Amino acid sequence: MITMKYTVLDYLEATANKYPQKIAFADTTNRITWQELVNSAKEKSVIISKYFSAGSAVPIMIEKSVKTVEYFFAALYAGCFYSYFDATFPDSRLNSMVDTLKARYIIADSKYEKKLLNINVEPLFYKKLDEEKGDFSQERRKNSIDTDAVYANFTSGSTGTPKAVVVSHRSVIDFISCFTELFDINENDNIANQAPFDFDVSVKDIFSAVFTGATVHLVPKMFFSFPTKLLDFLEEREITVLIWAVSALCIVSTLNGFDYKVPTKIRKVMFSGEVMPIKQLAIWKKHIPNAEYINLYGPTEITCNCTYFRIPKDADLEQFANGIPMGKPFPNERVFLLDENGKLVSESNSEGEVCVSGTCVALGYFNSEKTAEVFVQNPLNNTSFERIYKTGDLALIGSDGLFYYIGRKDTQIKHMGHRIELGEIENAIAKHEKISRACCVFADNKITAFYVGEETEKKEIVSLLKISLPTYMIPSDFIYINEFPLTKNGKIDKRALLEKLNVCK
Repeated sequence: MITMKYTVLDYLEATANKYPQKIAFADTTNRITWQELVNSAKEKSVIISKYFSAGSAVPIMIEKSVKTVEYFFAALYAGCFYSYFDATFPDSRLNSMVDTLKARYIIADSKYEKKLLNINVEPLFYKKLDEEKGDFSQERRKNSIDTDAVYANFTSGSTGTPKAVVVSHRSVIDFISCFTELFDINENDNIANQAPFDFDVSVKDIFSAVFTGATVHLVPKMFFSFPTKLLDFLEEREITVLIWAVSALCIVSTLNGFDYKVPTKIRKVMFSGEVMPIKQLAIWKKHIPNAEYINLYGPTEITCNCTYFRIPKDADLEQFANGIPMGKPFPNERVFLLDENGKLVSESNSEGEVCVSGTCVALGYFNSEKTAEVFVQNPLNNTSFERIYKTGDLALIGSDGLFYYIGRKDTQIKHMGHRIELGEIENAIAKHEKISRACCVFADNKITAFYVGEETEKKEIVSLLKISLPTYMIPSDFIYINEFPLTKNGKIDKRALLEKLNVCK
């Protein structure tokens, strides 16, 4: 009997039937089998259904753990979608996220009770929820279709308002089915999850396991501050696959972690989020030469990734001195470049904006007018409906037919694995009473803020920013200048600021 799979829950149950007693997810203290995960998620969905209507967002503020994953799938069984909330975020940002999702409740750990007093949402502490019982009903599950949402991940917003990218079952199925087959992820793999659950790299970890029966080991965040603990974890858990942000890989190599221990089971190292420094990649390849290294590119809005590049094992990395190629499109994803007039860029070495179409394209931004600005009809198709996502990234097609990343059209960057709008930081700095205007630049993997007004102590500015921005968005340096250099059309000349930055070093 052939059973069609329309939602990620169909894949979860198929894996549970095939590997019921196999470990699905494990953190440092708990683990859960595939069958236990299904049973627990169904049980918890009964309670979620009492508080959340079908199709609504279920905010979850539980430290990354097996328990968190149980509630993710419980939300799906309740006909809802999940959205992970990081408790370290400032209150103003969390309230903005609550407002965007129109959330009334949040499932949380009671240790965040004091934090949640400042958030405009009613907490449902999971330890109390776990005590509630009820009979699972298939009703909401039966009414779920493949265009329903699985999750909403928030990105930085240039206006100061984070946007929630909503991704459907169909998009996850399309991408993960291809991803796991293309890179041969299977039931024998142990995946080390590095990414926070509000970062879409974690989607590849979670659902690659769901689709194949691999086991996901949740690496504690603090381990990335202690490479010895991290490397012990990778070896003890017999990790075979790393799907990490570039910054996480660089922690190991820059701190000479391999001098302590080299994990012996790793066979795949995939990275994304920002440009991988060749020097750091060389260190990884030197110590783990038999692994396959893959560069992945793609924004949250197209379900993880749209292009990839397998780095040849015998490649001279110096050939990538100007950057590792974005590579070629994933199957069933159309990736192309448009110029400023919406015309196709087809000539080699001519730059254009990266645009993507296909099932991979997200549903849009939840409760945001911004959706209509970047999720648009393909201007190259005037005969039928074809929605594309305009990434805002600039790239070119090399003579080898591969895509090469150039940079952002606007002020958005990728730093420490996160997408950041520099404008959001500038707006926050400008709230300081002594500062009239700020401009941020990104160079040498650091954010530097230039400002005009009155010269101010760095600690004053940092204290202000901590009220509204996550730690990863706070600039490393603050430089006072009398006035901003301007271009001929009156805009701040960022190229001149970068040159000034070099002088300041």
